[in-house]
Amino acid sequence: MKKQAIFLLALSGALSGSLHAEDMSTLKAEGKGVIKGFFKELKGELMKAKKAGGPIAAVKACNTKAPGIAKNASKNGWDVARTSLKLRNEDNAPDQWELKVLKQFEARKAKGESPEKIAYAEIVSDNGKRTFRMMKAIPTAELCITCHGTKVKPEIINALNKHYPNDKAKGFKVGDIRGAFTLKKAL
Repeated sequence: MKKQAIFLLALSGALSGSLHAEDMSTLKAEGKGVIKGFFKELKGELMKAKKAGGPIAAVKACNTKAPGIAKNASKNGWDVARTSLKLRNEDNAPDQWELKVLKQFEARKAKGESPEKIAYAEIVSDNGKRTFRMMKAIPTAELCITCHGTKVKPEIINALNKHYPNDKAKGFKVGDIRGAFTLKKAL
C-alpha cells in the first residue's frame, strides 16, 4: 500500500510537471501572438503618421495613440505594455521584475545574443496569485534612430520635449535594445 501511494504521488508530480511545460509553451505562443499584434498596430500607426506629417507627427502619434493601442491589445486576460531602462514616457517605468529582466536582456546582448531573439517568460507569484509574465526585447531599427538616435534633428527634439519633458530614450544605435514589450496574465 505504501509503495502504491509513493508511485501515485510520483506519477502525479510527473503529470503536473508535463502539464506545466505544456501550459508554459501555450502561454508563450499566445504571448508572442499578442506582442506581434501590438507591434504591428503600433508600427502601422507610427508609419501612417510619419507618412502624413513626418517624424514630428509620429512623435505626437506615439504619445497619443500608443497607450490606446496597448489598452486595445490588453484583452483575454492579458495586460500589455512597453518599458525600458531609458524611458521616454514615465508611465512606462519598469516594475522590479521588469527591471531585472531588462538588465538580463542587456547582459545577454553583451554576450552576443541578437536582440531580435531575446525574450523571457516565467510564472511568478503576484500578490499571492500565479501570474504568467513575459518580455520580448525591442531592437533599435534604422527607423527608430530618427527619434531615439544620437543625431536627432532640433525640430524633433523640440517635439519630444513638448510631449516627453523627462525623455531619457536618446542615444540609441541600430542594434541596441530600445526597451521591451511586457505582458502579464493572471492564471
